Amino acid sequence: MAINIVEKIDGLIKVRHVIVSVSNKSGLEGFIPSLLEVNPEIRIFSTGGTYGRINEILGDRASSCLTPVSAYTGQPETQGGLVKTLDFKIYLGLLTETYNDAHQDDLQRTGAVPIDMVVVNLYPFKETISKEGVTVEQARGNIDIGGPCMIRASAKNFIRVAPVVDPADYERIISEMKANSSQISLELRYDLAQKAFEHTAEYDRHIADFLVSRSLGDVSKCYQIMGD
Repeated sequence: MAINIVEKIDGLIKVRHVIVSVSNKSGLEGFIPSLLEVNPEIRIFSTGGTYGRINEILGDRASSCLTPVSAYTGQPETQGGLVKTLDFKIYLGLLTETYNDAHQDDLQRTGAVPIDMVVVNLYPFKETISKEGVTVEQARGNIDIGGPCMIRASAKNFIRVAPVVDPADYERIISEMKANSSQISLELRYDLAQKAFEHTAEYDRHIADFLVSRSLGDVSKCYQIMGD
């Protein structure tokens, strides 16, 4: 398989399409209205409890700019929120390159849009395993799949996408967008990508360390094992 070698990118990227799906919802009450103040035409895609929180923040304005991911992809969320964002249209929007004609054809063919910013933080795995008496099943249920995938895809494509994993960065992002006609610089995208990969690496380290610390006996206690 040949790997694309990108030779031309844009230094400044205008933020038009944003995915927001966060466990830590702090700061959204200021960040979301500020995004729309900078660019009233921004379209926000969201899921589950995050969608509900943004809808609450925006009130009557939500209908014109906020879309459930399920309405965009055409696929309802799986029971329990198991599958929400793992969809071809989402990853086309995250990974396509601006000056790649084949990628642009894929976007048109599927009705997908390029995603310019991903605002994601992950299920509280570390907090969960810090609780006394936590079981393997309780920990397993807090292993985020879609979140790390979106973070990694957007961080890989920092040449066009801003991956945002920390509410502490909201103010810096809004400040730069205000100064650059709702655009984000390569410098900021690259800084955010570095932080994003550090975030997912630390997250996976906590999961790996926890699983290594538990025996098969600890696993077996959690379930009725059929067929033995």
